[in-house]
Amino acid sequence: MTAATEQERTLDLVSRIEEIEDVATSLPTSDPRRAKLDQVVKAEIAAISPMRAIVAARVLKISEPTVRSWVKAGVLTERTTRPRLLLDPVRVLAVRKLVHDLREGGKTRDLLDEVYFRLVDQNDVQSSEFQESLDQMRHGQGRRVRSASD
Repeated sequence: MTAATEQERTLDLVSRIEEIEDVATSLPTSDPRRAKLDQVVKAEIAAISPMRAIVAARVLKISEPTVRSWVKAGVLTERTTRPRLLLDPVRVLAVRKLVHDLREGGKTRDLLDEVYFRLVDQNDVQSSEFQESLDQMRHGQGRRVRSASD
Protein backbone atom coordinates (compact mmCIF):
# COMPACT_ATOMS: atom_id res chain seq x y z
CA MET A 1 0.00 0.00 0.00
CA THR A 2 1.33 3.44 -0.86
CA ALA A 3 1.92 6.03 1.82
CA ALA A 4 -0.76 8.23 0.25
CA THR A 5 -3.37 5.46 0.41
CA GLU A 6 -2.38 4.56 3.96
CA GLN A 7 -2.55 8.21 4.92
CA GLU A 8 -6.02 8.65 3.39
CA ARG A 9 -7.40 5.52 5.08
CA THR A 10 -5.91 6.44 8.43
CA LEU A 11 -7.22 10.01 8.32
CA ASP A 12 -10.71 8.72 7.40
CA LEU A 13 -10.64 6.27 10.29
CA VAL A 14 -9.41 8.91 12.72
CA SER A 15 -12.21 11.22 11.58
CA ARG A 16 -14.83 8.50 12.19
CA ILE A 17 -13.34 7.73 15.61
CA GLU A 18 -13.53 11.39 16.58
CA GLU A 19 -17.17 11.58 15.46
CA ILE A 20 -18.04 8.58 17.64
CA GLU A 21 -16.16 10.16 20.56
CA ASP A 22 -18.13 13.40 20.10
CA VAL A 23 -21.40 11.49 20.30
CA ALA A 24 -20.18 9.49 23.30
CA THR A 25 -19.14 12.59 25.25
CA SER A 26 -22.55 14.16 24.62
CA LEU A 27 -24.13 11.37 26.67
CA PRO A 28 -24.11 11.29 30.48
CA THR A 29 -21.37 9.10 31.95
CA SER A 30 -24.03 6.89 33.52
CA ASP A 31 -25.65 6.16 30.14
CA PRO A 32 -24.84 2.58 29.02
CA ARG A 33 -24.78 3.76 25.40
CA ARG A 34 -21.74 5.87 26.22
CA ALA A 35 -19.88 2.81 27.48
CA LYS A 36 -20.79 0.95 24.28
CA LEU A 37 -19.52 3.81 22.13
CA ASP A 38 -16.30 3.92 24.17
CA GLN A 39 -15.81 0.22 23.46
CA VAL A 40 -16.38 0.82 19.73
CA VAL A 41 -13.75 3.57 19.80
CA LYS A 42 -11.25 1.30 21.56
CA ALA A 43 -11.87 -1.47 19.03
CA GLU A 44 -11.45 0.93 16.10
CA ILE A 45 -8.21 2.30 17.50
CA ALA A 46 -6.92 -1.23 18.09
CA ALA A 47 -7.66 -2.02 14.44
CA ILE A 48 -5.35 0.72 13.15
CA SER A 49 -2.12 -0.66 11.78
CA PRO A 50 1.18 0.73 13.03
CA MET A 51 1.75 4.08 11.30
CA ARG A 52 4.57 5.25 9.13
CA ALA A 53 6.18 8.47 10.32
CA ILE A 54 4.82 10.37 7.31
CA VAL A 55 1.26 9.23 8.12
CA ALA A 56 1.65 10.11 11.80
CA ALA A 57 2.89 13.54 10.71
CA ARG A 58 -0.34 14.13 8.78
CA VAL A 59 -2.48 12.83 11.64
CA LEU A 60 -0.70 15.13 14.09
CA LYS A 61 -0.43 18.04 11.64
CA ILE A 62 3.31 18.36 12.20
CA SER A 63 6.32 17.64 10.00
CA GLU A 64 7.89 14.21 9.57
CA PRO A 65 11.22 15.40 11.09
CA THR A 66 9.22 16.59 14.11
CA VAL A 67 7.60 13.15 14.40
CA ARG A 68 11.04 11.54 14.36
CA SER A 69 12.33 13.92 17.04
CA TRP A 70 9.26 13.18 19.18
CA VAL A 71 10.05 9.47 18.85
CA LYS A 72 13.59 10.13 20.09
CA ALA A 73 12.16 12.17 22.99
CA GLY A 74 9.80 9.32 23.93
CA VAL A 75 6.58 11.20 23.22
CA LEU A 76 5.70 8.85 20.36
CA THR A 77 6.41 5.15 20.69
CA GLU A 78 7.72 2.79 18.05
CA ARG A 79 6.22 -0.53 17.11
CA THR A 80 9.21 -1.41 14.95
CA THR A 81 12.18 0.29 13.33
CA ARG A 82 12.98 -2.33 10.72
CA PRO A 83 12.70 -2.17 7.81
CA ARG A 84 11.09 1.22 8.52
CA LEU A 85 9.91 3.21 11.51
CA LEU A 86 6.34 2.28 12.44
CA LEU A 87 4.57 4.04 15.30
CA ASP A 88 2.03 2.88 17.86
CA PRO A 89 -1.34 4.27 16.67
CA VAL A 90 -2.80 4.34 20.19
CA ARG A 91 -0.05 6.71 21.30
CA VAL A 92 -0.30 8.78 18.09
CA LEU A 93 -4.01 9.35 18.69
CA ALA A 94 -3.45 10.20 22.37
CA VAL A 95 -0.82 12.74 21.34
CA ARG A 96 -3.18 14.07 18.64
CA LYS A 97 -5.73 14.93 21.33
CA LEU A 98 -3.11 16.70 23.42
CA VAL A 99 -1.79 18.65 20.43
CA HIS A 100 -5.34 19.63 19.45
CA ASP A 101 -6.13 20.83 22.98
CA LEU A 102 -2.89 22.81 23.16
CA ARG A 103 -3.54 24.46 19.80
CA GLU A 104 -7.12 25.27 20.83
CA GLY A 105 -5.64 26.98 23.88
CA GLY A 106 -3.40 29.10 21.67
CA LYS A 107 -0.19 27.12 22.18
CA THR A 108 1.68 26.72 18.90
CA ARG A 109 5.35 26.74 19.96
CA ASP A 110 7.31 24.26 22.07
CA LEU A 111 4.63 21.61 21.62
CA LEU A 112 7.10 18.82 22.36
CA ASP A 113 7.70 20.03 25.91
CA GLU A 114 4.02 20.67 26.56
CA VAL A 115 2.93 17.28 25.22
CA TYR A 116 5.71 15.49 27.09
CA PHE A 117 4.81 17.11 30.42
CA ARG A 118 1.11 16.38 29.94
CA LEU A 119 1.85 12.72 29.17
CA VAL A 120 4.01 12.48 32.30
CA ASP A 121 1.24 14.11 34.35
CA GLN A 122 -1.34 11.68 32.94
CA ASN A 123 0.89 8.72 33.81
CA ASP A 124 1.38 10.06 37.33
CA VAL A 125 -2.35 10.60 37.88
CA GLN A 126 -3.11 7.08 36.64
CA SER A 127 -0.50 5.42 38.86
CA SER A 128 -1.78 3.26 41.69
CA GLU A 129 0.49 5.02 44.21
CA PHE A 130 -0.97 8.41 43.31
CA GLN A 131 -4.54 7.08 43.54
CA GLU A 132 -3.75 5.52 46.92
CA SER A 133 -2.31 8.81 48.16
CA LEU A 134 -5.44 10.68 47.04
CA ASP A 135 -7.63 8.12 48.79
CA GLN A 136 -5.62 8.50 52.00
CA MET A 137 -5.89 12.27 51.78
CA ARG A 138 -9.68 12.07 51.30
CA HIS A 139 -9.93 9.95 54.45
CA GLY A 140 -7.73 12.24 56.52
CA GLN A 141 -4.89 9.77 56.71
CA GLY A 142 -1.24 10.65 56.39
CA ARG A 143 0.52 13.71 57.68
CA ARG A 144 1.03 17.23 56.50
CA VAL A 145 4.49 17.99 55.25
CA ARG A 146 5.65 21.55 55.69
CA SER A 147 8.28 23.26 53.65
CA ALA A 148 11.28 24.96 55.24
CA SER A 149 9.64 28.35 54.67
CA ASP A 150 6.51 27.51 56.79
